[in-house]
Amino acid sequence: MLEFNIKDYKVEDKVTLPNLYTSENFNLSKKKLEKKLSKVRKKLGKLQNTLYAHNKYSVLICLQGMDTSGKDSLIREVFKDFNASGVEVTSFKVPTDLERSHDYLWRHYIALPPRGKFGVFNRTHYENVLVTRVHPNYILGENLPNIKSVSDVNEEFWDSRFEQINAFEKTLAENGTLIFKFFMNLSKEEQKNRLLRRLDLPEKNWKFSAGDLKERELWDKYMDCYQDAINRTSKSYAPWFLVPADNKPAARLIVASIILQELEKYKDIKEPELEPKIKDHISEYKKQLQNE
Repeated sequence: MLEFNIKDYKVEDKVTLPNLYTSENFNLSKKKLEKKLSKVRKKLGKLQNTLYAHNKYSVLICLQGMDTSGKDSLIREVFKDFNASGVEVTSFKVPTDLERSHDYLWRHYIALPPRGKFGVFNRTHYENVLVTRVHPNYILGENLPNIKSVSDVNEEFWDSRFEQINAFEKTLAENGTLIFKFFMNLSKEEQKNRLLRRLDLPEKNWKFSAGDLKERELWDKYMDCYQDAINRTSKSYAPWFLVPADNKPAARLIVASIILQELEKYKDIKEPELEPKIKDHISEYKKQLQNE
């Protein structure tokens, strides 16, 4: 497992995103980073089996970041050794008509992992204070009773929405959901390189959208919104972790290591013991099977 201080990534005080570094390699080659990740994810896979048997906690992994920050590939690589039935991944796109007919948290509630499982949100409920804050006209599509125009989407509105999100997460935590929120901190220059790669490689062309360039023009505004959201919502029961995302193998290793180290602190997560009436007759059951 990678040895590092989790506090270097955990948001416990106010942060200023432009002051944070976006690349890390721990002085290790790509091959060595991948080898370390392999060891960590095997331990995570084993821990997931124990979590399932224990059946008291669920784990919610929230991934946020600008386009090309590596969320999809991180999910593929970090959870590769999980039992497929033990992890549920939900990618949140533009809300459907059905989703818009409910409150903005509804589609996230129904995607939450049950006890014993991991849930991964690829983009999360924070889109509702990020994309909608950069584009407040999107709020009009929610058909809210007190929002008649964009001018109604004011600071009081955002204050209320942050309070709702904090309450949502606190309710989950108090009922057994262990929450990890990761911001994939990508540099603007690295995003440019990754967008160019999508254009250069035919097999990556399908990932490119002209809309990516329009959103890139709003980079500074997005960073301001991310910074505000992170500072308002990093709580002891639902902390944010800021992950340098320019180096994908290192970012994956950081995320996997944080999840593992934090979950290992829960000493009560263990397989339940057999009932005495079964445990006392194990040798008899073994003989019965062996003598078939």
